[in-house]
Amino acid sequence: MPPPTSSAAPTFYPVLRYKNAPAAIWWLTTAFGFEEHRVVPGPNGTVAHAELRFGTGIFMMGSQKDDLFGNAGMAPYVYVSDIDAHCARARAAGAVIEKEPFNTDYGSRDYAARDCEGHVWSFGTYRPAP
Repeated sequence: MPPPTSSAAPTFYPVLRYKNAPAAIWWLTTAFGFEEHRVVPGPNGTVAHAELRFGTGIFMMGSQKDDLFGNAGMAPYVYVSDIDAHCARARAAGAVIEKEPFNTDYGSRDYAARDCEGHVWSFGTYRPAP
């Protein structure tokens, strides 16, 4: 059930959270040559969501927060065209579904599951393109 490969948009996105996301954005663009693609401000000077571009890839990041992913905030995000079918497949294979499929306020449909060693993975229909 992999997504079509005809689009130039990636289907797999690394995601990290930072204690000081605005400073991290500055540092990543200055030191590593990432380019700001999209930055959504959060409350109190935080970053709710950011996308940094490097070549044809997109790296997603934001400020740390206390939620399912914890303050470490490392969770790969994978684009999937049919979230409900993908979630059913994962559940049938024994995945622990941490967050049932839901609609986001930015138009994506997402869910989260733990893999065989307990790592959280996010799956959704959001697919940023460089």
